[in-house]
Parts: sequence; C-alpha cells; structure tokens
Amino acid sequence: MRADPAPEKLVSMYESGARIQPRRAKGRFQTLRALSMTTLLGLFYLVPWLQWSGHPLVWLDLPHRRFHLGGLTLVPQDLILLSILLLVAAMTLFLFTNILGRVWCGFACPQTVWTEAFLWMEQLCEGDRHARLQLDRQRWNARKLLRRGSKHLLWAIFGLFTGLSFVAYFVPAREIFPAALQFQLGGWTLFWSLFYGFTTWGNAGFMREQVCKYMCPYARFQSAMFDRDTQIIAYIPARGEPRKTMAKKQGASPGDCIDCSLCVQVCPVGIDIRKGLQYECIACAACVDVCDGVMDTVGKPRGLIRYTSENQSEGKPHRWLRPRSIGYATVWLASLAGLCVMLWLRSPIKFDVLRDRHTLVRERANGALENLYTFKFTNEDDRVHRFRIDARLDDGTVMEAIPAEISVGSGLTTATPVTLRLPPQKARLATVVEVSVRATADEAPSMAVSRDVRFVTSDGS
Repeated sequence: MRADPAPEKLVSMYESGARIQPRRAKGRFQTLRALSMTTLLGLFYLVPWLQWSGHPLVWLDLPHRRFHLGGLTLVPQDLILLSILLLVAAMTLFLFTNILGRVWCGFACPQTVWTEAFLWMEQLCEGDRHARLQLDRQRWNARKLLRRGSKHLLWAIFGLFTGLSFVAYFVPAREIFPAALQFQLGGWTLFWSLFYGFTTWGNAGFMREQVCKYMCPYARFQSAMFDRDTQIIAYIPARGEPRKTMAKKQGASPGDCIDCSLCVQVCPVGIDIRKGLQYECIACAACVDVCDGVMDTVGKPRGLIRYTSENQSEGKPHRWLRPRSIGYATVWLASLAGLCVMLWLRSPIKFDVLRDRHTLVRERANGALENLYTFKFTNEDDRVHRFRIDARLDDGTVMEAIPAEISVGSGLTTATPVTLRLPPQKARLATVVEVSVRATADEAPSMAVSRDVRFVTSDGS
C-alpha cells in the first residue's frame, strides 16, 4: 500500500527586515557629522523666528502668493528664478557627488539628520546597542514599558515641534506657536502640523534606513555620477585579508582585519562594507572611525577602511580634475552666474504703458495736445511705493503728466489712466516720448523704470 505524501511546507516569500540597532561610533568623522547635524537642526528651528523688515526672514506667504527671502520678495512671475535656483541646487549635488560621493547623504540629508536625532533620544532612553537588543528580546514589563514609553514620548514631542516649525515657514512662528500653546490652531494649520510631525516620527523613528534603501531615488541613480576618481568609503582587501578567523582555519598569515564586526555594528543601514561598495551605503564614515579605533588598539596603522577611490585603491594617482567634474563645475558656475545676474538686474516693480485707442488725441484751447494712456504697475516689494511720472521728448522737452504721482500698494497691480500733454509749440505729426517712473521714497532711489511710447498728434497719424 502506498504511503500518503508528506504535506507541503508553506514558504513565505516575504520576510520582515530585522530592526537595525546601530552602535554609537566615535571619531573625527562622527564629530564632524554631529557638528553638521546640530548646525542644520539649529538653523531649521531658528530661522522661522528671525525677522527682516517686520516680517519673517524666510516666509512662504501662500495666501498672497509671495516668497520672502531676507530682503528679496518673489512672486509667481519670478518662476524662472526658482527654476534656475533648482538647477543650481541640482548641479551642486551632482558636482559634490562626483567628487566626494554620497557625502550629502551621510552628513546633510534631512532623513539622516532627523534619524540621528531620534537615535540620540533612543540611546538616552534605552541605552547603548547591547541594552537595546536585550530590551527587544525581553517580554513586556513595567521597565520595558517605561523605557519604550519615554522614548516615544520624546519622539512625539520632537516630531510635533518639527511639524510646527515646518509650518512656521508658511505661517509666522510668532503666530503659530502661541496659538498652539493655547490650543487655537486653525484647521489647516493643525492638520499640516500633525501631518509633518507624524511623518517625522514615522520616517526617523521607524522607517529609518528603509527610506534610504527603497524610497530615495538618489541611491538608485548616484552611480551615474560616479567615476573611478570619486571618493567612496571602501575596505582595503589587500591589507585586511585573510581575516584573523579565516587565517587560523587556513593556517595562513592573517591580515590586519581581526574580524571584530564592529564596522557592521555601527552601520546605520546594516551593510558589511567589507563586501565592497553597495548602493545602500550613505557614506556616514562610522565604519571608518570605529575601524581606526580598533587599529589603534591592536597597534596597526589606520586606514583599513577609509575614504578612497578606485584608482587610489589600485595605486594609481588620484585626479581631482577630470572631464566629468569639469563639466559639472562649468554648468554649476554658469547657472550660478546666471542666477546672480538675474537677481542683480531684477526690479520689484513691473511697469507697462498702453495707449488708449478710443481717444487718440485731444486738443486744448491753447493748442496743447493730449494723449490718454493706461499705466500698469505691479509692486512686488513688501512696502507701499509712490512713483513720480516724468515724460520727456527726445530733445529734452518736459511734458506734463496728469496725475504726476501714483501710489501702488505692496503686492498689488494697479491700472491708472494718465494723460500726457504736449506743449503747443512742439506739435508734430507723431513723436516718441520717454516715460520714466521713479520711486519717491528715500530708501528706494534706484527703483526706476523707463518706457518709450508713441504720441499721436491731431491728424491721427
């Protein structure tokens, strides 16, 4: 009689990734990272409180469609400036990536900065890596509940503060924080504060390296900017292999690597740098610092894991200037120069003149001729400006403008009818008039715009 076949074993095609509990590393690169991240966090939380001419230093005023950046105020018509600014930012990232690898990811990326801040709070509440691993394996009890609860409470407070600070770039901080303390936030302000606070809590507290591995597109296309002279963090196999444990099995002379695995324990994305360059590596240099410490302990020279390039690791000379880096630098400098020139030439006042085609010319009793125009002003400045109108013929003769001055409010566009009067002795078939408008305020002496307009005489020519 034939035996029944054994039941099939179910195999799951999905396995949750093990939570990474990185060990805290110490060294020159980690000191530099801590300084960089503290500076960036400080600027992020401090800038909304800084004032410039009565309004926040950086303020995205969406209801009025105005972007205040120090003394510069941008409006939707300045989209070309924003485009060039984004181009400068992109080329800066490409240039630094080509030269220094993923230094942005390891030292300045917002995901990395906030993740490190959350790791500092986690270490404060739960202890070092060994203590956190033990706490993960423990069953829930009062001690575990207290440590985990205090950690999440700190995370929640910090995340909410981050959300409010982010919204403070759109709603002045001197308004949103008092309203938050009094529980009087408006609907949308409350929603976006909670949304960005929850996003910070989730990304930096739970997802962490998963964002870098699976969500960030930069990790996927960074290799397109690399070449053989790009600085990367690499393990030097020629010096480290065979490792101490493998050398004992093979009966060979061991390399400098003692196989302590500390480089893996300190890695925030959980990779083994000894397996070669991997796209998950964010170039935080934690493995460099911890390996240098081990080399100091065992009396070996530093640099078993270090910043290097493919050419350097093969003993070839390193080139800082090569075609790709020169190309990136050229485009970066050109776009930066273009941005500076546009900002220098930019005027916060837009001015145009339209002639009234229904009434071409009017003749007064004394023989003076008048043409009616529509003067359109757009004041993109953050102050009200009053402009004086000056009209002259090509021979320098001053014409009368009625009205002679026009006031334009901040962020407003006005269309005002203006009459230009030509003296009787200057009447011709047609002439060109130079119209200039200049701000009368002492603080804006250079705010002036000129236009040439046609002046039509009595015969309709």
